[in-house]
Amino acid sequence: MTLGAIDLAVLALYMAGALVLGLWVGRGQRSVDSYLVGGRDLPWWAILGSIVATETSTATVLSVPGLAYAQGTGDLRFLQLPLGYLVGRVLITLFLLPAYFRGAIVSAYEILRERFGGSTERTASLIFLVTRNLIDGLRLFLTAIALEQVLGWPLLTCVMLIASVTIVYTAFGGMRSIVWNDCVQLVVYLLGGVAVLWVAVDGLPGGFDELARFGAETGRWRVIDPTWSLADPMVLIAGLVGGTFLTLGVHGTDQMLVQRYLSARSQRDAGRALIGSGFVVIAQFALFLVVGVALAAHESAHGVQPVSGDRALARFVVEELPRNVGLVGLILAAIFAATMSTLSSSLSASASTLVSDWIRPLCKREPEPRRLLAWTRVATVAFAALQVVVVLGAVGISRSVVTEALAVAGFSAGLLLGVFALALLVPRADQRAALVGLVAGTLCLLGVRFGLPHLGLAVAWPWYPVVGSLTVVTVGVASAALRHRDA
Repeated sequence: MTLGAIDLAVLALYMAGALVLGLWVGRGQRSVDSYLVGGRDLPWWAILGSIVATETSTATVLSVPGLAYAQGTGDLRFLQLPLGYLVGRVLITLFLLPAYFRGAIVSAYEILRERFGGSTERTASLIFLVTRNLIDGLRLFLTAIALEQVLGWPLLTCVMLIASVTIVYTAFGGMRSIVWNDCVQLVVYLLGGVAVLWVAVDGLPGGFDELARFGAETGRWRVIDPTWSLADPMVLIAGLVGGTFLTLGVHGTDQMLVQRYLSARSQRDAGRALIGSGFVVIAQFALFLVVGVALAAHESAHGVQPVSGDRALARFVVEELPRNVGLVGLILAAIFAATMSTLSSSLSASASTLVSDWIRPLCKREPEPRRLLAWTRVATVAFAALQVVVVLGAVGISRSVVTEALAVAGFSAGLLLGVFALALLVPRADQRAALVGLVAGTLCLLGVRFGLPHLGLAVAWPWYPVVGSLTVVTVGVASAALRHRDA
């Protein structure tokens, strides 16, 4: 697709604005504390926006509409999952945030060093570093594929455009730059969703009334599914239980999100941002699901042949949006925004984990602030290069293989949740119990993901954090009990 001058100007304005904003708000960084956690002085509402933007990838913008668009199975049942997200956020606010605000930490895994020792801290941080950079490298790859299809630009050009702008404002501006850019990016991709919805509904002869009628006739307004099934991720029990555990693991122990809480002015502000973000996420998912229903209604009204769900939005942008009025540029900016918000957060969190959990503990004495800040910036750029390498390694691999890798990388939520639960809830647990539990949890998850399907059994992905965390805790408690008995 060839971009008109106005669409290209909108996209260029967004990219340039992200760069200028990041450099402006992040100027004058002189300490690691200011660089990594924004001087612990960011307003709660900005952190709320940053949390939502960070957990929103291009998959949300491109694929969530497909869940409601899909022929025969499309509906709003995906909204059961963020209900579990909200429960998990409340539990994190009550039980995990107090632990993070007891001292001046910059990495979530410092708590594990204080509780168990350096080996557990480094093992947990290594799990985070490997899975986070694999996940986000592959997400960058999938985004580049989508942009390649929509724009017709070379894959490497799409990757480098996203990565280069993000690296500059992240490496120079730090957490302040990331948070404020996240807020802008949140607005941009939500505007993109609203714009697509408006154009799709405007193309229906009966407007919103026809959309409501189409959704009712095709069963697409269904939200709650009380069916009991371990294999179906779109049932209420999977959404509530799986969504709760997934949020506890990701939002409770993943440095990418914890780093935002530590940037708040107080524990109370961090809790307000976290719980408030849960309601915004529900509204955001609802918007993109309704977009999916509108795309299906639009195609039905005009006799257009349906496509696979994850291609519906991209096709609508290419074939239906008016050219050179700025709308196409806005949608492309929304796709870039969703990717850049996640990528910048990933780079900063990886750098903070490397410096806090590996470099500083290995130094015989505390490095000078300027040197530590320089190391952190170098680490940020190095992790960006690593994720680009992941993209280059993924070229030639089928999309299904990439999806499998993302599923495996998602194991980390359950493993880290389990080891944090041992640290906070099991006084007898020691470093050996934590490490044995992590090994057992990893083996169990691999068996569930790859072993059970060969036996004709399937467990849906929302249950992975449940299985992983409970295995880590159960084996860890048993190991601690045996060690205590032998002693």
